[in-house]
Amino acid sequence: MKNNTQGFTLIELLIVIAIIGILAAVLIPNLLGARTKANDVAAASVARQVLNAMAATEVGNTTGTTPTCAYASNNVAVTAGTESANVNAPAPITGVTCSNVAAAAGAAGAPGTPAQYSVVVTYSGGTAATKTLTANK
Repeated sequence: MKNNTQGFTLIELLIVIAIIGILAAVLIPNLLGARTKANDVAAASVARQVLNAMAATEVGNTTGTTPTCAYASNNVAVTAGTESANVNAPAPITGVTCSNVAAAAGAAGAPGTPAQYSVVVTYSGGTAATKTLTANK
């Protein structure tokens, strides 16, 4: 009996493997760049949300204290006097710090209100280790 089945030749298999290798070499770096960009965008988003929370807590605050924030287990607690707000900060975020630059003191020595808020978000897997945003009041 004669066997009429034919398979692929060695040359055909090598050409297919070479094409797959070239495609992988082109696509894998692009996919890794997308993940890095996503981490950068996530850090910027958390920083903007914390800035908004700082401004919102100051608006409702009647005690005159400036907004502060504390990062713990993927959550940022923003407080100003009796007002508070929470901001979700999931991975890749590893830390958030806030600061206020106060304006000159008010009448009769009252503390000045913040003239500027600053948020520094620490994260992993991006193009930088930190993302800093500043907002003027």
